[in-house]
Amino acid sequence: MKKILPLVSLLFLSYFLAAQEAPEGLFLNSKAPDFKAKDQAGNEVRLKDLLKKTKVVLVFYRGNWSIECTKFLKKLQDSLQFLKDKGVTVVAVTPELPENVSKTIEKTKAEYPVLYDEDLKIMKAYDVEFEVPQMVLDRYHNSGIKIDEINGKKNGNFLPVPAVYIIDKESNIKYRFFQQDYKKRPSIKEILDNLKD
Repeated sequence: MKKILPLVSLLFLSYFLAAQEAPEGLFLNSKAPDFKAKDQAGNEVRLKDLLKKTKVVLVFYRGNWSIECTKFLKKLQDSLQFLKDKGVTVVAVTPELPENVSKTIEKTKAEYPVLYDEDLKIMKAYDVEFEVPQMVLDRYHNSGIKIDEINGKKNGNFLPVPAVYIIDKESNIKYRFFQQDYKKRPSIKEILDNLKD
């Protein structure tokens, strides 16, 4: 039964995304929109400034409550030196409020910038945001996960499709992982292999 529930919710979510205008994400070789937001330390992070020095691995995650997201963020942290050696900065973006970003940091020990996406500006620019259907919200709520409280009023019941982009110094998207199945993430090896010049 425990295995059936996630499958059923995934099917409903896929159906809902297909029924509404489903996000498609940005495509290879398109220009990455500039953005700025505050990280977990309150520092303003701007994509344009980062790209003056390094390439960027941009990661969208749902929240500290998502086991799949925190596992992936932890893997990024564990491999952070390898990524830095490839001349890259990792940046994670989330709709969850700053106090909940702090919970993500506790769980993942992330030392890279984790940005609170106020008003979903970054998620919208990268076309990864969608509104969670009521049926899925009810299931989350029954599990003690209240998306609108975790995200706050401004971001409400919206989440990103888990996505990863590699952006080169000219702001071009050179790699994309865009998967509506929230259980899937790219391997660190796949990311590293796509950082080769």
